[in-house]
Amino acid sequence: MQPAYNSSQRSLFVTTTSALLERPIGVIGLGNMGLALAGRLANSFSVMGSDPSVERQSLAAEAGITVAEQATLAESCSVILLSLPRPSISLAVTRALAASETTPAVVVETSTVNPSDITALVDATQGTGITVVDSAILSGVKQMTEGTSGLLLAGERALVETLDPLFATITRNRRFVGHSGSAMAAKVLNNAVAHVVMVLLGEAMALSKTSGLDPQLLVDILAAPDGGLMRPLTHRMAERAFSGDYEGGMSLEAARKDSTLALAMAQDAGVPVFTIPAAHSVYEMAMAEGFEREDYAALVKLWERWCDTDFSSRD
Repeated sequence: MQPAYNSSQRSLFVTTTSALLERPIGVIGLGNMGLALAGRLANSFSVMGSDPSVERQSLAAEAGITVAEQATLAESCSVILLSLPRPSISLAVTRALAASETTPAVVVETSTVNPSDITALVDATQGTGITVVDSAILSGVKQMTEGTSGLLLAGERALVETLDPLFATITRNRRFVGHSGSAMAAKVLNNAVAHVVMVLLGEAMALSKTSGLDPQLLVDILAAPDGGLMRPLTHRMAERAFSGDYEGGMSLEAARKDSTLALAMAQDAGVPVFTIPAAHSVYEMAMAEGFEREDYAALVKLWERWCDTDFSSRD
């Protein structure tokens, strides 16, 4: 990542960060992901961990992590990473850290939370000298252990960049995405798309089986650059909706016809479908708005109206 600050600022941040990283790195929450995270950090840093479970404490000790009470981490660590099961626990832990006689300089939230939860952490640390960074993990435990996780980072860019040696120890696959909370927004939305697509794929694979089509062949077709998974994302959203270009292309009217065919196919085969009918209703709404001759990417104009926004604006 390239620095976003001048040389004098860089000198200040590098000096400060060097001091921060000379102290042990704390990890609060040693569940499956937290312990894997602590293990990655232990490759380059002294790591202290805290968890209420005696079993997790033992596993951490076996992995070479110094196990201590949370209060001890607040005294000993300048940087503490959170890996906790619920936003309410993250907030409670952060409030406890903020109330400590000696506080860490940086709290890095790696738990899966909403942007509003990051705002709550920032509010809880106001005036304490603690800076909150959100660091969303796009992977499972296996990828974390192997160092191949995707890592989305957000907050004060200069601080994130100067803490990069810490994040580089976790993975090479990391990206700064913007202001505080935006990393968690990206993760929640990424997961939401994945979970909806999984339901849709269940419907599609069931229909492929009932129609005698090899499901693996359908996978290959969907995964192609011009297939049903990638084309809506890379062309219709990224190229058309982001530029407001709905001229030509496959008309919304034609897309609605294809959706009707899919519904009929499911009815003929007796396959329960849920996402296809829900999506079809949006095409009906877009048709009622008079978008039938535009490329079917134009259905996003419904959300532009509903949310008073503009997909073609990057603001």
